Amino acid sequence: MKSSEAKKEFIQAWGSLGSSWGINRTMSSIHALLMSSPKALSTEEIMEELQISRGNANMNIRALIDWGLVKKRFIPGERKEFFEAGKDIWEIARQIASERKRRELSPVLEVIGHLKETEDQSDPEFSALLKDMHEFTATLTNVMDRFQQSDRNWFFKKLIKLIS
Repeated sequence: MKSSEAKKEFIQAWGSLGSSWGINRTMSSIHALLMSSPKALSTEEIMEELQISRGNANMNIRALIDWGLVKKRFIPGERKEFFEAGKDIWEIARQIASERKRRELSPVLEVIGHLKETEDQSDPEFSALLKDMHEFTATLTNVMDRFQQSDRNWFFKKLIKLIS
């Protein structure tokens, strides 16, 4: 398989996987394109490569920037904006974990914490449910914090020890 064919297959696969993770296909495809590109790309180059509209490209590039997965790159003498994505999969995974924690786990912890403080404890089953949800979410948050702060060797040693 030629390199260009493999790259297209990677972009399609990453796009499909992204939708399984709750990220739209176009956003994942743009991320895959930028990860696999040896140089920063302009919006026009992204549009052409993926056959998408300018609005779709702009909206998804901005979302990738918000996630911390893509950065603007200014090229001297160019008026266009260029974009690049990191290539270190470990750093990408840490950034995604950080963003998912911020968007998904932190709000759950906040709501459950508020509910635990304000409930009257007259329903023991509901109180137990809140306690269990809080413990589970807090534990998951701690695991994600450790993952974000760990280096590869430590994490994989712990993972191997856990599954052995």
